[in-house]
Amino acid sequence: MSFHGFDQKDFDVFAVEGLDERMHELKKTIRPKLETLGEYFKTFLSEKTNDEMYYHVAKHARRKVNPPKDTWVAFCNNNRGYKKLPHFQIGMFGSHLFIWFAVIYESPVKNELSADFLNNIEDIEQTIPDSFVWSIDHTKPDTISHKDVTRSELQGMLERLGNIKKAELLCGKTIDADDPLLQDGEALLKEIEATFNTLLPLYNRSIKLYEQTV
Repeated sequence: MSFHGFDQKDFDVFAVEGLDERMHELKKTIRPKLETLGEYFKTFLSEKTNDEMYYHVAKHARRKVNPPKDTWVAFCNNNRGYKKLPHFQIGMFGSHLFIWFAVIYESPVKNELSADFLNNIEDIEQTIPDSFVWSIDHTKPDTISHKDVTRSELQGMLERLGNIKKAELLCGKTIDADDPLLQDGEALLKEIEATFNTLLPLYNRSIKLYEQTV
């Protein structure tokens, strides 16, 4: 597969004014790269999970006024949609690329996942590398460093997932837009592979619970 990574022109798309204008540039510049990543990582993740995985590139179809601040490709074991399922994401804001394991607000098993993660909080603390980050809102670029998070702060995020209707939980890596790694397609693929490998235990625990519950 030929993949050349991302450059500054890709990230500059999020500075284009106007919904139609930004969507035009996004479709022309970024979406083909997300499709390429989708094809590559659906195979990679299917092998890793022993389950058929599908990819879904964000279409932003419901937007009528505000241009998207980010875009992504998501991976799950359902070809009709990913938002209710534990899933993986690769995407970007204007400031960085993100590689996530994600449980977002549409999930019907957030209470169950919250309880399970809390019961295994020590294991989660130890298996997530210091270089990884957390997010509690997929629509915002802000992240929380795993290296700096305290036990009580992590516990609070996990409790919030079960207690608040719109709560979310994402874990993974971000790569700054100006990091040379992004322009080396082969090296970036390896970095994403390594990140997904590290996140697989969270995904496997989550999808098993989802399938037992729903």
